[in-house]
Amino acid sequence: MTEGGPIIMLQIENEYGSYGNDKSYLRNLKALWQQAGINIPFYTANGASRAMLEAGTLPGLIIGLDPAINEKQFDIAYKFEPNVPVFCSEYYSGGLTHWGEKWTTVGIPKILKDLHWLMNNKKSFNIYVVDGGTNFGWTAGANMGKTYEPAITSYDYDAPINEMGQPTQKYFAIRKLFEGYLPIGKNLAQLPPSLPVITIPVIKLNETASIFDNLPKPVSSVQPEPMEFYNQYHGFILYETKLIGPHSGNLQITYLHDYANIYIDEKYIGNIDRSKGQDSIELPKTKKPAKELEILVEAMGRINYGQYLIDRKGITDRVTLNGITLMNWNVYNLPMNSSFMSNLKFHNKMKINKPGIFFKGTFNLKKLGDTYLDMSKWDKGIVWVNGHNLGRYWNIGPQQRLFLPATFLKKGKNKVIVFDLHKTKAATIEGVVSLK
Repeated sequence: MTEGGPIIMLQIENEYGSYGNDKSYLRNLKALWQQAGINIPFYTANGASRAMLEAGTLPGLIIGLDPAINEKQFDIAYKFEPNVPVFCSEYYSGGLTHWGEKWTTVGIPKILKDLHWLMNNKKSFNIYVVDGGTNFGWTAGANMGKTYEPAITSYDYDAPINEMGQPTQKYFAIRKLFEGYLPIGKNLAQLPPSLPVITIPVIKLNETASIFDNLPKPVSSVQPEPMEFYNQYHGFILYETKLIGPHSGNLQITYLHDYANIYIDEKYIGNIDRSKGQDSIELPKTKKPAKELEILVEAMGRINYGQYLIDRKGITDRVTLNGITLMNWNVYNLPMNSSFMSNLKFHNKMKINKPGIFFKGTFNLKKLGDTYLDMSKWDKGIVWVNGHNLGRYWNIGPQQRLFLPATFLKKGKNKVIVFDLHKTKAATIEGVVSLK
């Protein structure tokens, strides 16, 4: 703003009062911005409680409240710091959704009521979020409630402007409300034209590659360690050990983060899911003594709020079979980055009996536009289109469609790869024009 630009304020930290009370830390952050030549007003953003304000603010800085939609919440800040402006720094237009939940929504009547109150009482506010987005790749986060709660790939958020960039009924309702506060003769700007959208006919995936046929060189480890120990920060990781002694019984993984396929001699046994509070599975008796145990772990998303921010991925403690600690592991890093994906060895075998399979296909386009890939016929996994990681899908829902922007597509031949944890035979995919 002071240099003629559109930025009017800068936020110091985010809800720091929920975590700590080190004022020197906040002062140093402010000083760093000032040393960089930033001389616009600064503010902090915290929950509307005195304890959070005492911990997370600096004297003289504007106070942002996450959220504030009534006089009681604003009064907490006014009484704490009567000589600075206070505003609602996060008014929630919707909410994030976790796997296995119903879609999180906030109704239009509530939003209009809250915004009407803020406008009538001349309270400044920021709508979080105005425009929905996407957690492409591995970037979806998680929360920790009674158990682990991984977030879906879409960050549509039930926002006024949806994930595809289209104005919704909520948007037009808010726009109409704002128009009522304009001076006579003033109008809001016209909307830009909508971006093109396309459908894609059924895509068949005719090539396959087993994860077990595409493993990198392993690292030896006496005990299984989190993937970060092996300089990996997302994706999958495979732990393998030879079974000595008992070959069946109760297998327990202490602090599994986050989802694991269990195999005996590459034969799928079942899965363990952190989000369900699971940590064990029964290994069946076999006619021949089992030789090797394989555990394929998916990192589902890092906890990004609360006291469990240190959220290592993979096997973060030990593995026991009937109470005996299993030792001496081979560990295979599977970040599924571009170099790994480009070296996959595909063939035309239509079905592989051991889950953990890459499926590949192609489709042709004459025109480009945004679309959604409908993954409702698949189980659980990741999708890449032309090398771009679209994120996770999971048949527990609620999300069954992954956003595919036009910028990831090209006219002519396009390539899609699906890694599914449970499918042994390819399903089909098609492009549709909406999230739901």
